[in-house]
Amino acid sequence: MKFRAAFVSISRVARGSRRRSLILMAALAMVAAGRTPAWSQNAPDIIWLESNSTAGNSILTFKNDGTGTPTFLGSTPTGGIGVFDKTFALGPFDSDQNLIVNPQGTLLFAVNSGSNSISVFHITPDGLQAASGSPFPSGGSDPVSLGLKDDVLVVVNKDQDPAQNGNLTLPNYTTFRVWPNGQLTAIDHSTVPVAYGTSPSQALIASHGSVVFGADFLGGLLQSFALGADGRLNQNPPQGLPDSVFNGQAAPHLPLGLRTHPDAPILYVDITPISQVAVYHFDGKGQLSFVRAVSDSGKAPCWAVVNHVGTRLYATNTGDNSVSVYDLTDPLNPEEIQHFVMDDTTGQVFSTVIDSTDQWLYVSSEQGSANSTPAGNAFHALKVNTDGTLTEPFSPAVLPIGGAVPVRAQGITVVGAS
Repeated sequence: MKFRAAFVSISRVARGSRRRSLILMAALAMVAAGRTPAWSQNAPDIIWLESNSTAGNSILTFKNDGTGTPTFLGSTPTGGIGVFDKTFALGPFDSDQNLIVNPQGTLLFAVNSGSNSISVFHITPDGLQAASGSPFPSGGSDPVSLGLKDDVLVVVNKDQDPAQNGNLTLPNYTTFRVWPNGQLTAIDHSTVPVAYGTSPSQALIASHGSVVFGADFLGGLLQSFALGADGRLNQNPPQGLPDSVFNGQAAPHLPLGLRTHPDAPILYVDITPISQVAVYHFDGKGQLSFVRAVSDSGKAPCWAVVNHVGTRLYATNTGDNSVSVYDLTDPLNPEEIQHFVMDDTTGQVFSTVIDSTDQWLYVSSEQGSANSTPAGNAFHALKVNTDGTLTEPFSPAVLPIGGAVPVRAQGITVVGAS
């Protein structure tokens, strides 16, 4: 039996403005375990995560209506597989934007890192429905991150899956055309390879202009591209982190999480080994100018988000399972106002998204070691207070994955997230 429900979408986007659309979706009930959920208008947020299982990747759907721990609604197979490293090395999992939703809230895109493909789903009143032809080849090995600009999808192929060591090619950034029916076609001559072992981790679409940023984590480089009208990436010279930031510190120059300000051409970069956040200005072609770096009270900042009104920056710190909150009254000089530690987690926190109302911050966590509990694969629903600081009113929502095949979940997105 199939349950039908209403799908409510209020999407009125004012580009260049601080107003954002509110997209409300929720699920009435799951039909049965392993089937896609039905939708209703009763809950403000639908959150999706990936199992990343090598036995079969799947999209896990939760709802948050603000009254309790987010509720699991169902699981949808992607048609691909994930990545796992039995050493629990972080390398294959240093990535963000593994899952994204288009601004209209009608399409969900997901990486299948272990099978070198991208799955595309229609978000319908009956749940997630695979687009015709999905999954699509990713244009490289080990896709880990996705960015969307109009009808162009940017893909980062990390080339670091331990199970594909015999088949690895160079890591790359590449682009695809997204058609109205959700199908993807590769854009000719759009692929930009980068050096072997550099571990590119993110495909960030800038809030301003047609610009794409990336972090080659192990290569110690920031990448920037102007995205042409033809959908091709025009690469700027890669840029290392300034030596001045590392004065007196014998630490590798490793950039990771990236995010831009919604109303100004400013890029924020997490510098993981020294717990700092770098601030850059960029021009219309994406060329970067370093401004300063500010300290992070947490350990090992990995990912970052900025709220839709541009007043707060949130840096997720994997080293101590915390989020550092910054005031952006002066967006070129973030000021830390809170170091929020999530004491109730059994995993290591990673990717972060914020909902379209700026009222909820969702932080995914992963099983941190072979000896730790699979319940570390979970996510936190953090309430954003009126001053932008955080509280955690509920226990983490544990993902229904694990068992005989070890899993480290990856990726998180929410309807209306940016």
